[in-house]
Amino acid sequence: MAIQHATDQDFQTKVSDGLVLVDFWATWCGPCKMIAPVLEEVDAEIGDKVQIVKVDVDENQQTAGKYGIMSIPTLVLFKDGEIVDKVVGFNPKEKLVQFIEQHA
Repeated sequence: MAIQHATDQDFQTKVSDGLVLVDFWATWCGPCKMIAPVLEEVDAEIGDKVQIVKVDVDENQQTAGKYGIMSIPTLVLFKDGEIVDKVVGFNPKEKLVQFIEQHA
């Protein structure tokens, strides 16, 4: 599946079904830019197990605030709309795949 973008308006719909990894990021964030191609690789490798959704914290402050996002990038793993895990900061692909697969 392709990586999707979510807004305050459609966020709940995007995370309500199955395993969803949400990347809270911003355009000015260096580590966010570093993790973007890693997420593309994760999507190519295990996109059948997890949907990846990106949320720009500057444009969607309501959602970022609701989930207490203080540092970015923050990756939050949802399963059927409920938070099951989260990781803050840059992580290599192997770590992210392991992080996702322990909940798949």
